[in-house]
Amino acid sequence: MQKVIMKLGGMTCPSCLTKIDKAVENVDGTDQIKVLFNAGKLKFVMDSNKTNTDDVKNAIEKMGYEVMGIKEKEIN
Repeated sequence: MQKVIMKLGGMTCPSCLTKIDKAVENVDGTDQIKVLFNAGKLKFVMDSNKTNTDDVKNAIEKMGYEVMGIKEKEIN
């Protein structure tokens, strides 16, 4: 399991938060999803046996938002 933080661009209103949350929720292997609108960040836990950050990044970018940075941390 990995804790992932993504820096996002293009969020202009609180409804963007809901759209991103749903997009990440639909990627198998993601959990504990939290979109921080004011900080422009997305935090979630990822099962690296089921998915990877590229899958999540692609789901976000398909909706027109930009992923400007990714940090991953292994958790037990």
